[in-house]
Amino acid sequence: LPAAAPARAAGNRVTFEQGDAVRLRPGLGMFDVVLMANLIDRVDNPAKCLAQLAGLLKPGGQLIITSPYTWLTEYTPRENWLGGFMRDGQPVQTFHTLKKILAPHFDLSRQRDLSFVIREHARKYQLGFAEATLWIRK
Repeated sequence: LPAAAPARAAGNRVTFEQGDAVRLRPGLGMFDVVLMANLIDRVDNPAKCLAQLAGLLKPGGQLIITSPYTWLTEYTPRENWLGGFMRDGQPVQTFHTLKKILAPHFDLSRQRDLSFVIREHARKYQLGFAEATLWIRK
């Protein structure tokens, strides 16, 4: 069956766009919620992507980020990774870098791990864990 919106849904209040999360178009708008699901480790400049978010969310708005933080050079140049490497003999964790970037404009509300399964084929599955964080715009 094809997907259908409930009759009471206000379809005139919703639009969909496709774009580059690092290079958002000017005048995109102000929102109550921004969801970044499995995105932060798949853009070429995650810090630049995160820096734009305060301008997209209304005060009290929610930013939800969920990712397994699988940093790969095919998506993000290594020099732009937010974590997953060593600096001065210490591990750099993505969450700590996220917090540093977001702290001036957001308060961390919740943090939890979410499990997920990826089916590769009929007999092989991958079990993974994404970190989900909820941030509230100051």
